[in-house]
Amino acid sequence: MKQELVKHWMSREIISVTPDTTLPEVHSLMNDYKIRRVPVIKKGELVGIVTIGDVREAEPSAATSLSVWEVNYLVTHLKAKEIMTRNPMAISADATISEAARIMLESKVSGLPVVNGNNSVVGVITESDIFRVVVQEWGRKESAPAAVMSV
Repeated sequence: MKQELVKHWMSREIISVTPDTTLPEVHSLMNDYKIRRVPVIKKGELVGIVTIGDVREAEPSAATSLSVWEVNYLVTHLKAKEIMTRNPMAISADATISEAARIMLESKVSGLPVVNGNNSVVGVITESDIFRVVVQEWGRKESAPAAVMSV
């Protein structure tokens, strides 16, 4: 397989939030765009990431003793900066897909923000993007002429 680069496979449409974005707004963005992670950007730089797991963990349990009004008040005032992973791992657009896959596998994450030299987010690479690379490569091999064997 040739060395595929992150920049050729990453999602370029960046849906991001600021540290002061509320939990309901983050959750709504994730639902609207059908995404599982959003970079948190402050002054043009990556400062964190919020995943769907972070959102679910921050939402109240059904076993809470708080009233509905208290829960709603707390949830609507919770900010991305309070639930995000600070200084998340990121990768360069010029890195290889193999490097991205290795980092995700070793770190047990399913996606990485793609940043430039100024730590500005230019895309996101996910396990689904890497899976597309694998499927495309297998498709190439399957469509190649079969090797002829002599007996």
